Parts: sequence; structure tokens; C-alpha cells
Amino acid sequence: MKNSTFGGQTGMFLPLNVATIMKTRFVETAGAFGAIVLVFAGCGKNPASTHEKSAADYPLPDPPVVVTCHAGTRGGKLIIDEIGDPKTFNYIMANESSSYDICRMMFWSLLNFDVPSQSVLPGLAESWTNEPDGKTWTFRLRKNLRWSDGAPLTADDVVFTWNDIIYNPKINTVARDPFIIDGKKFTVTKVDDLTIRVVTPEVYAPFLAGFGAGVPIMPQHILAKSVADGSFESAYGVNADPSQIVGSGPFRLKEYKTAQYTLLERNPYFLEVDTNGTRLPYFDDIIFEVVPDMNAMSLRFLSGECDVDDLIFPYDYDRFKAESAKGRFVLLEPGIGLETVDFFFNENTNVNTKTGQPYVDPKKLKWFRNTKFRQACSYAIDREAIIKSIFSGRAIPEYGFETPGNKTWFNPNITTYPYNPDKALALLKEIGIEKRNGNDFLTDADGNKIEFVLNTNTGNNAREKTAVLIVSDLQKLGMNVIFQPIEFNTLISKMDDTYDFDCILMGWSPTMTDPSDNMNIIKSGGFTHEWFPRQQAPSTDWEARMDYLMDAQMKTLDYTERKKDYDEVQEILAEQQPMIFTATPMYYAAIRSDIGNIRPSSLSYWRVSWNAEELYFKK
Repeated sequence: MKNSTFGGQTGMFLPLNVATIMKTRFVETAGAFGAIVLVFAGCGKNPASTHEKSAADYPLPDPPVVVTCHAGTRGGKLIIDEIGDPKTFNYIMANESSSYDICRMMFWSLLNFDVPSQSVLPGLAESWTNEPDGKTWTFRLRKNLRWSDGAPLTADDVVFTWNDIIYNPKINTVARDPFIIDGKKFTVTKVDDLTIRVVTPEVYAPFLAGFGAGVPIMPQHILAKSVADGSFESAYGVNADPSQIVGSGPFRLKEYKTAQYTLLERNPYFLEVDTNGTRLPYFDDIIFEVVPDMNAMSLRFLSGECDVDDLIFPYDYDRFKAESAKGRFVLLEPGIGLETVDFFFNENTNVNTKTGQPYVDPKKLKWFRNTKFRQACSYAIDREAIIKSIFSGRAIPEYGFETPGNKTWFNPNITTYPYNPDKALALLKEIGIEKRNGNDFLTDADGNKIEFVLNTNTGNNAREKTAVLIVSDLQKLGMNVIFQPIEFNTLISKMDDTYDFDCILMGWSPTMTDPSDNMNIIKSGGFTHEWFPRQQAPSTDWEARMDYLMDAQMKTLDYTERKKDYDEVQEILAEQQPMIFTATPMYYAAIRSDIGNIRPSSLSYWRVSWNAEELYFKK
């Protein structure tokens, strides 16, 4: 799912693929969908680092994952800048990039996902099978898997993750949405300590990428108590003891200081080795240093204070290009990615149970829920002006849910909304909104001025500038739009928790191309169904139709059928405009030239650091 927003956050159209929880990384070779897949062990001992005792104290799993990257050298600290602090270190509860950026380093899944090839590879599970019915799957874990605190990782942890956390109705997590089919859960059972069986209600097309590679396994021995006492949603909080933040990824938490940094150290029990038998990751530490905004991030990288910049905006391209000629870093041009930026209105019809008042002022709700009002706003946006003034021409107009970067699923035939303020005013007039009595402002049929607040997050200069242009365009129509940028985590809380907003400008970044990555946004009951999340039942016929189509496309392996269904979903979103998209920039990336094993991809928000465990400093 599009998980969260990106670029200074945006929980990225972060994935779970869970799609949000999905991990982007990877290894060796795997067989075809449904076949038995094995990865064989490498051999040899690993050199001890200053953080460890000796290799013998940290035995490898049997077999370990052998990564076919270039054999690197251990040591050093990678510095990455981050806009804002993480909200949590709990990957299952995360729904914003400031948390995902860090959690992705500390947790691992049954399977891995190679971003450039979009292929599924072995992970904690060394093999898997699929029965002829297409619904029964069996995973075989590696022997001697360990959590980052040295405790055994077994089938009990996998069953606990799914039955006690993901499917626990008392836990509100974005991770659940993609794994409910027609209201039914997957059946997850333990066969023995190393074997797990999963039965899906129907054939589930993205099973390996979603269930296998999309959801990190969580430690039962650490988290069972918090699940039992109802405190799981706050478990692994930013104030927790780092030694109690246990995972199975390449790094583990060493220290966190609010508004300063998050320091990760090598997980000595990580399951991967290179072809020489050297245990990964290569870096001793990764530190995420907090910076105030994207400009500060760029300046720090250009001055050598930071080692990698995964997301460089087009307006910075010329400056980075000139500096890269000095040889200290390489500038990468992966191409159009999956990121999207849209603004949306609050269409929540519910009442706040604490105050007894509607979440949205009734007069505003009447506007926001009117399709012609939203279409008018879309026609009013001068996307070409945004592209020229903010992205230096290095962007394309964006009208739909998918970008052309998603070549497999992009629908190029959706309704578009080129700049046309006259068309916008005509649509508004059809619903009783117009300028009256010689006034230069719009009012509805009841005499209410069209006035609302637009929020976006601070720290992302391009987004704030985009918001300013949106405000200007809508004010030209006669709307009074009040722009209020706020801190990122506060913005996410308004969207996901309090529903206290009129209109939000947000960015998303999926971690996979498959439609399943977007279930949490598109389905009416989804955790991040932006305009009206967690509906008990679809509030409109078109949302009900999207629910049906998203379920249908998951239940067939026929790509043509899936594409037909998902094309219609994109058409509905374009027609109804619950999300009004703006422009899709050409993002760039940069990394120190003395770092090896770089495999850049536009299909990940983390364009160069997605495989951080394989990166190393060349000697």
C-alpha cells in the first residue's frame, strides 16, 4: 500500500505492502511463482568487529542467505539525514516516512523483495511451496535464526505476528488492510518450530510479495506482554530502552536523542553473508541525523557532512550536477518514480464521540463531498506553473493515482483536468456556488463564503511552495483558502487520528508496483483512505465499486483481468477526484563515490539506500 508520505516526509506513499510494511531489498535467485525455492549456505567465518565478541559467539543460521553482491569490507559509519524525528520504532504501527526510514533497517520478513527487478527472494524462510489449490502455502524457516538480542526466532514468532498482532481487532494497524479478502482473514498455523502453513480465503495474487515480503516478523518473547495488556500500539516507542527494541534486520537501535539523531549499530545475528562468507551488514553503524528541512539536507550533503541523499528535487539538480564533477559523489538519475503528491478534502461524515460535534463543519462537508466541487478545484490548478516554477521543468502533470513510472499498472486513459478556471467556475455554478451581488468571492446557495484551511508539512520546501500556488489558484476563483503548514507528525495525527482538518496536501511513495500496495488507501475501510478513513461501510456507490474491484483483482492470477479491474479503479478516482494530484517530478539521488554495491532504482523511495546492508566504504 502506499505507505505514508514522503520527502520530508511523506509517509511515503510508504507501502505497507504491506505494502507499507514491505521491505525493499535482496538476494540470490528464486524459482517461479509457487515453486519450491532454496538458497544454499555460504561458508567461512566472519571477521569480528569492535562491536562484537567473536564470530563463534554469533552462529549463522543454517543455511544463511548468501547475497551475490560484490564482496565488500566491514567498518565505518554511514550518515543519513532525516527531516523530523521518528514517531515510533514499531514497524507494524508506523505510517510515515520518518519512522519507516529507520524501521526498515531493524526488521525482516519471511521473504525479501529485490527493488530493481521487483522479484521475491528468500529471507527468514529458506523455501516455500504452494499447493495445487493455489490457496495453501507452506514456509520453511532457516535453522538457528536469532533475534537481535540472541533469542531464537521460530514459527511461534510468525504465528504471533499474524494472529496476535496483524489480525488483532484491538490493534489499529495499517498492516491489516491488504490481507482481508471479502471480510475473511488468512489462516496462519504452526506445523512445527520451523514450518508455517498459510491458507488464503481465495487465490491471492500478490501473496509472495505481500504476505511473504511485505510484513516484518515481530518477536513474541518481547511483545506478547504488550499485546496481552493492550499496550502494543505504544510498544517500541521512541522513549523505550534501545535494548528492548528487538528485530531481525541488519541493524538494531543503539541510541535515540530527540531532535538530534537515531543511531543504529550492526545486528550481529543478521542472517546474510556475502560470497566470501563475510556476515552483513558491512557498516558498523548508521546514524540518522535530524535536519530542519530539505535545503539543510542538501547543504549538508554538498558540504560532506552526510553520505547519501535518496531524494534530490529537480530544482537542486544543476547545483548537484556541478558539484558532482569534483568527484566526491556520484549523481544518479533513476527516472520517473512512483511518488505522488495530492491534496484532498475531509469527507468524514462521522461525529466525534468525545465532543458530540461533527468532524467536519456541515456546510463545508456539503462542498467537500460534491464531486463537481472537487473537479472544479482540479481544473483550477495550474500544474504547468507548478512544474515550471518549483521543479525547473523537470516534472510532468499528474492527474491519477499511478504515475507513468509504474509501467505495469499505469492507466494512461483516465480523465484529466488541464488548467481551465472558466470550466471550474462553470462546474461550481452548477452546484449553486458563484459570485453574487458584485462580490469577488464565492458563496454557496445558503450564502456561506467558500472558505477552508489547507495544511501541509513543514520542512519540505517543494511541498510548501506547491501549497502556496494551489492557494493562489483557488483564491483566483474566489475561494478564501488559509494556508497553515504544520509539523509533519502533527499533520499525520490530524489525518489518521483526530480527523481535525479541512484540506491536506500530502505525498505518497509506494515500495512496490503491485495494486495490493494501495489497499489501505483505496478501500473504504482502509487505515489511510485519505478523505474518509476506516469507514464501516462505503459511504458512496463509487467507493463500494472500488472496494469490489480491489478485492476482485487480488483473487485472480490473470494479469489481464487484474489490469482491467485496476484500470477501472484509476478511472473512478480520476472521475471522482477525492485525491487531486498535482505534478510528478523527476527525482534524483546522490551518494559518496567511495561507497560500493550501489544499485539505484526509481521504484523505491530509498533510491540508493534500499540495500543499505550491502553498501560499504571502498578501501
